[in-house]
Amino acid sequence: MPTTLLRHIRPGDWLTLGLGIFCVVFITFRLWTGEQADKAIIRSGGKLFREVPLSRNQTIAVPGPLGVSMIAIENRRVRIASDPSPRQYCVRQGWLQQAGEIALCLPNQVSVELVGSHKRYDSLNY
Repeated sequence: MPTTLLRHIRPGDWLTLGLGIFCVVFITFRLWTGEQADKAIIRSGGKLFREVPLSRNQTIAVPGPLGVSMIAIENRRVRIASDPSPRQYCVRQGWLQQAGEIALCLPNQVSVELVGSHKRYDSLNY
């Protein structure tokens, strides 16, 4: 049965199929790979705590209502290394390295957002 179907595919069909596959791969790599992040914006209690460049390895202690969250910056990557929140979701999120990525520790009201040279949007509202 499959060989019967292959007989009916013409050269133009193969060209269309190949072009479609190329477009899907191109769009995937173009849109799903973020740009390199330049700095991290750290917030505590909904207010800006500090903006730090990713060019220097460091550990930052951020106070929150439950205690202190530790944020680690290594090799242009950021992660929340420890947090007093009960479920540790933000710690388990791991390393962030592309602009637009964010880690939230909601019980302790601490967040880390990576930003690059251009502001990207998740969605647009109007």
